[in-house]
Amino acid sequence: MDDQQQICAGRTVIVTGAGRGIGRAHALAFAAAGARVVVNDVGTALDGAATTETPAQLVVDEIVAAGGEAVANYDDVADWEGARRLIRQAVDTFGGLDVLVNNAGFVRDRMLVNLGEDEWDAVVRVHLKGHFATMRHAAEYWRGESKAGRPVDARVINTSSGAGLQGSVGQGNYGAAKAGIAGLTLTASAEFGRYGVTVNAIAPAARTRMTETVFADTMAAPDSGFDAMAPENISPLVVWLGSTESAGVTGRMFEVEGGKVALAQGWRHGAPVDRGARWNPAELGPVVAELIEKSVPPEPVYGA
Repeated sequence: MDDQQQICAGRTVIVTGAGRGIGRAHALAFAAAGARVVVNDVGTALDGAATTETPAQLVVDEIVAAGGEAVANYDDVADWEGARRLIRQAVDTFGGLDVLVNNAGFVRDRMLVNLGEDEWDAVVRVHLKGHFATMRHAAEYWRGESKAGRPVDARVINTSSGAGLQGSVGQGNYGAAKAGIAGLTLTASAEFGRYGVTVNAIAPAARTRMTETVFADTMAAPDSGFDAMAPENISPLVVWLGSTESAGVTGRMFEVEGGKVALAQGWRHGAPVDRGARWNPAELGPVVAELIEKSVPPEPVYGA
């Protein structure tokens, strides 16, 4: 491969949830770009239930067969010690860590009125805590490197979703967790920059075990031509974000689908109406109507 294709040569990358779908595509793409990859996947079913499958090793085998370097990891990213072991495995195996791609997750979809506490807790745990736990231990490692005077040029790429940015009917738990990841990305970007670490997130649209169940018609592969929903379409941007070329980009949310890349604008301060004193509730009806009239309408909720 030429140097342009090998933009992550020598970098060590962790990809969580990399046994299937988008995560698998990321792992293979990073390996093709010259990275050494820790392929994390606990091997659960779509709803997070335990299985005896080991898809992480299958991905490692693909990478090694193509001449790359990779190892499998089966830790639960939302388990505190499991996340610590994952980071430590990368450092112990390859001598360091340059890129953390948080991708692991599953769904337990219900309308809010039917959503159980266990279904809420499980989804928020694996998505939101699973992002935090790995970031926390990775940042501790990078802070130590920085304080020791060793240069750090590291990256975190998180995975949010349109369900978190715009909402999605029947996915209240998933959407809340993905919205939390967006906020966590902004905070981490501001905090980790002092150690030489950038933090960005993607909101991908692609065919996975989750989306082909919820959006079957939209996600179906075409009989011919460009497969816009193929998970491999998401990985080029993630690989670039993981490279040294992306050093000036942080705190951003990228929407990625097919051949399209866009920057989501997120919440922004609107122009206020200032009374200069406490409002009387009865006065606020016309004020709110004026604010809404002057504002950009919100994006529609998926499935509404």
